[in-house]
Amino acid sequence: MQIVFSTAVDGSPITAVPVAKNGLERAAWGNVDESGQAVIAAAARAARFEGEAGSIVDVFLAGATPRQILLLGVGAGDEDGWAKAGGALTAKLLTSGATDVSVDLTATPDTPSAAAVARFAATATQRAWRFDQYRTKLPENSKPTLERITIAGAPDGTDAAWGAQSAVTDGMALTRTLVSEPPNILYPETFVEQVLASVEGLGIEATVLDEAAMRELGMGALLGVSQGSAREGRLLALRWNGAGEGDPVTALVGKGVTFDTGGISIKPAAGMEDMKWDMGGAGAVAGTMKALALRKAKANVVGVMGLVENMPDGNATRPGDVLTSMSGQTIEVLNTDAEGRLVLADAVTWVQRTHKPTTIVDLATLTGAMIVALGNENGGLFSNDDGLAEQLIAAGLASDDKLWRFPLSATYDKMIDSPIADMKNIGGKGAGSITAAQFIGRFIEEGVKWAHLDIAGMVWSDKPGTHHDKGATGYGVRLLDRFVSENLEG
Repeated sequence: MQIVFSTAVDGSPITAVPVAKNGLERAAWGNVDESGQAVIAAAARAARFEGEAGSIVDVFLAGATPRQILLLGVGAGDEDGWAKAGGALTAKLLTSGATDVSVDLTATPDTPSAAAVARFAATATQRAWRFDQYRTKLPENSKPTLERITIAGAPDGTDAAWGAQSAVTDGMALTRTLVSEPPNILYPETFVEQVLASVEGLGIEATVLDEAAMRELGMGALLGVSQGSAREGRLLALRWNGAGEGDPVTALVGKGVTFDTGGISIKPAAGMEDMKWDMGGAGAVAGTMKALALRKAKANVVGVMGLVENMPDGNATRPGDVLTSMSGQTIEVLNTDAEGRLVLADAVTWVQRTHKPTTIVDLATLTGAMIVALGNENGGLFSNDDGLAEQLIAAGLASDDKLWRFPLSATYDKMIDSPIADMKNIGGKGAGSITAAQFIGRFIEEGVKWAHLDIAGMVWSDKPGTHHDKGATGYGVRLLDRFVSENLEG
């Protein structure tokens, strides 16, 4: 969908008029005459419209040229309010038959900031994203028609703010596409192909390791997950050097299990199709790296994606097997469905030895226990550094990709001690998300700041939200981009 900024309202038959909470009496009506204003005000009162963020009243004005006016609530008028309004506008018009709409800011009494207008435009665009590639008989009234949103009277600085938000939106589109692809189309090799094609020409340095290369490096944990599949695993690393050589490197590491049957510890059949999005962490890393490159972020960031398919063939890892990780530490596998932490163990070891990051943030759809704890409202956060945790929580609140912090401690760490190896890959019945984080923490080198984000409940949604329809959410891209912009760029 196209976003256009103009100085005046164009000739679109649909005009959206932003209204702040309890601001109907101060609303700017542009070129709507007094009789039209009376009709609009009556409709607003009948609908009990008070300008709540994302609320809409739809009014048709008769005349020689009929017009459609949308009262668009922006709440307090902050960035969040304008973002909700953008998502609501697209949700209403996307399949309505309308092709374009004008948003009139020319006489708005409460002029929004450039950042708020950019968030409005970005959320409107993000809400329009669809994944219809495999639908051959889509009903006409379900096909998207909205092609353009024209924003009239945007404040100075909006173009620059929109440039950054547009980059994030493009990164989210890549993430959502990867998460949505069916597992017969997206597997480790094709994940790499799609990502490399998407970031080609952006100045990103790419490294791809096949199974032979990983075996030579001793990545027995990751390969232990992959060995039951006919699809070979891969490790994909994308490096963006936006701050120049010598500046510290931050690593983003994503779990990329392109399909998870559970392996020998096979999952129940009901709902297993959802496990195509078990690569949501890797998808978020890929989308973030694209966004950083598109907006030319002034930071040095490397994104690492451990890519495997977890299948239960005769060569698969068995419960009871002991694997040797790249770090040299040994792992007793008690449950082959606790596989994501094995992938991350070797991925974080590789990035520490290869790129020497000062900070690591890993993302993974790691545990069902996290969904039990937080549902679909927050991702779980674990960290060995209070400052890093606070930065990520703040970025989550600012971007609407929210996080909630959980504890780490030596007491929980003891729950994954093994009687025959350095550790086992699951703890007891309780604290499943915490022991999973403790497991990954054993592979973080001394002095490295680290945060683990368990995003199991966040990458896919069964109901529409501000930024998305049902399906892939793109969670993590906005969060990580905001984290980089607020903390790594001078």
